[in-house]
Amino acid sequence: MLFNSYIFVLVFLPLCIAGYFGCSHFGKRTSAQAFLLGMSLWFYGYFHAEYLLIIVFSILCNYFFYVLLGRSSGKNRRKWLLAGALALNLGILFYFKYFNFFLENLNEVCGRNFALKSILLPLGISFFTFQQISFVIDAYKGEVPEYRFLDYACFVTYFPQLIAGPIVTHDELIPQFMDEEKKHFQWDNFVRGIYLFALGLGKKVLIADTFGNGVNWGFANIGELDSTNAFLAMLFYTIQIYFDFSGYCDMAVGLGRMMNLKLPLNFNSPYRAATITEFWDRWHITLTRFFTKYIYIPLGGSRRGTAVTCRNVMLVFLVSGLWHGADWTFVLWGACHGVCSVLTRLLKGILERIPRAVRQLGTFLFLNVTWVLFRADSIGDAAMFLGKIADFDFGPVDAGLTAGFYLPECQLLDSLIPFTGICPEFFLLVFTGTALFMLFGMKNAYEKMKAFEPTPGRLLAAVVLLVWCICSFSGVSTFLYFNF
Repeated sequence: MLFNSYIFVLVFLPLCIAGYFGCSHFGKRTSAQAFLLGMSLWFYGYFHAEYLLIIVFSILCNYFFYVLLGRSSGKNRRKWLLAGALALNLGILFYFKYFNFFLENLNEVCGRNFALKSILLPLGISFFTFQQISFVIDAYKGEVPEYRFLDYACFVTYFPQLIAGPIVTHDELIPQFMDEEKKHFQWDNFVRGIYLFALGLGKKVLIADTFGNGVNWGFANIGELDSTNAFLAMLFYTIQIYFDFSGYCDMAVGLGRMMNLKLPLNFNSPYRAATITEFWDRWHITLTRFFTKYIYIPLGGSRRGTAVTCRNVMLVFLVSGLWHGADWTFVLWGACHGVCSVLTRLLKGILERIPRAVRQLGTFLFLNVTWVLFRADSIGDAAMFLGKIADFDFGPVDAGLTAGFYLPECQLLDSLIPFTGICPEFFLLVFTGTALFMLFGMKNAYEKMKAFEPTPGRLLAAVVLLVWCICSFSGVSTFLYFNF
């Protein structure tokens, strides 16, 4: 189920909140959590009921390993149990996400002709798999207290963060499920949650999807692009992916806040970073945290000298690239970020002498270029796309690029003012200027929520934004990170 859909906003969400607090008021914590679990499973299996078999099987198996780890004291036995849990989780992830990629490359290298399987990639499998991996590793370390199965199942399936994060840890969420005070409706949290949800929905529906129109046209017509249109399509994707993914996370955090549950910050104005390492401290923060805790530090982190540190950084970014998608474009994307991160560490003294504004611009340009790899269908397409920019063949903005910005709202405005003929270009400039100002000149959504005071003006603005977004649901699109 999509956050940006009528069924979610008008049916699922009111029913979920009313049922959750109603069960808490008239019953016990168990009934409220059982209701929440049922709603979360409905949310997950809305489009494909077969997804439920996979996630339920995964939850049952991981909880079984957790129970065995809790009852085992022998060091070797605990190691074998951990190895079994990791093999299960990574095996499921490999089959659904990477099996065909593996066969394709095996056919290419070995000259074989293994038939590819028709495998439907379950939504959010990378997210809930990593979440459960962190749980069993912490259980192996003895860092997980005794949890009921219902607590664990709600932790994995909690619908706001189930499909695209943020990636939460057990100690961040399960104790909140167990807190009786959080079971009672709190107006202040609900209003803050509505406000943040509205901001996130606006990011997705009004900004990300609008820029996505231009991005889709640009990447579908690479051969016809000149430098102007290629550069703009590249910039538009940089804008789209941020507002799309951060919009989802804003909505997830807002939904949690409506239910008195706090989810971790996942974005902190990442495009304002002055280095690539700072970028990853601000972008998809919970994923960076996972890789740091469960891969980078176990490999030795930065404790074994510069060479080993650089190796560990590269390995983490290669894994990160592959985690994002089963394609060599993602591996190369991860490698580019890894090399840049290593160079940033090695040249730290030199970089610090460069004015921050210059470093911010350089980092932003690097991100624009590498996002092309993230979006392109192949490395060849990415190279062709970047080659169009490098040709320095600048011309007028193509009508195909501007058409996506001429929304029904813009057409209505155009009919009311005597500027017919320049409106598509005008609205492209308005959207681009507004988006860049939001990226570099305004507080981010999390900062706005922290400083939020429920004044009539702000509440009215949130309601207007929600209504505007709901009226735009006819052009519903999925979130970009659903693919990863």
